[in-house]
Amino acid sequence: MFPSYAKPFTYQIPWKSNSYHFGDHRGTQRGLGYEYRGNVPLVDYPDARRMDLRQTLTDPYEQVQVKLFNQDNTTPIFAVCDLSSSMQFSGQQRKLNTVMQVAASIASSAYEAGDVFSFIAYDQHVLEDLTLPLSLHVHQAFEIIAALESHKKMNIGAEGILQVPQYLSQSKGLVFWVSDFHMPLALIEQAMNMMSQHQIVPVVLWDEKEYARLPKFGFGNLVDPETGLNRSIFFRESIRAKFIAAFEARKQALEHLFLKFDSPALYLNAEFKPETMTHYFEQYMSL
Repeated sequence: MFPSYAKPFTYQIPWKSNSYHFGDHRGTQRGLGYEYRGNVPLVDYPDARRMDLRQTLTDPYEQVQVKLFNQDNTTPIFAVCDLSSSMQFSGQQRKLNTVMQVAASIASSAYEAGDVFSFIAYDQHVLEDLTLPLSLHVHQAFEIIAALESHKKMNIGAEGILQVPQYLSQSKGLVFWVSDFHMPLALIEQAMNMMSQHQIVPVVLWDEKEYARLPKFGFGNLVDPETGLNRSIFFRESIRAKFIAAFEARKQALEHLFLKFDSPALYLNAEFKPETMTHYFEQYMSL
């Protein structure tokens, strides 16, 4: 049974898959698809069902011509999820709970499209006990994703993203990188370079309580996103404005970085809605 928080959405693949397996996406292998590829002599592709009478009658070498089509194929789909300390932040809801919703929805969507799915979790290293290789076993993926409910580690970073590329496929895939991206920009850029063979969709989990709903006047507690340490700050309007400006600057820096790799970011700051993801693909990945 699918978990209630698995809400499938529609995604599009903006390139041709080189897989040999039947699927729903445009492929590069010839076969029983609908995308016209060209004509070849019958001796090279002996399938009389696809004989092209018009081309045969006009062929100067009087060879029987057949039509070739590209086969629709599967595509590898990955959910790469950040489990570093900052993902324990709980605002409108705990970020890791949103990760569960997003990852389960990706798995469900891949299952409906007939694609293979892989879940990869990391903090300072790739967490192999929370990682599933590419497969069609969607229920196994749901079991691993459900384990995030009780996952809690503090004082731990996100450097394991640099190990993730070796867990991706050799063939080009669609990689959903789910994180709050509270890590150095240099680390993000290095990871994007290492995964540049694939189409990356950065899913940025920010909560308004992190930066927009700060006290206007009085003491407030802030939690260091990576160490988990509490710190009390006396807020007044100028300090509050600095926090908001810092987040806006950070957002601009992230957007600029992701656009360098032709991977516009998707920001989620509340409960995940599948329509948001569908709209993202309609806006940025439509052919």
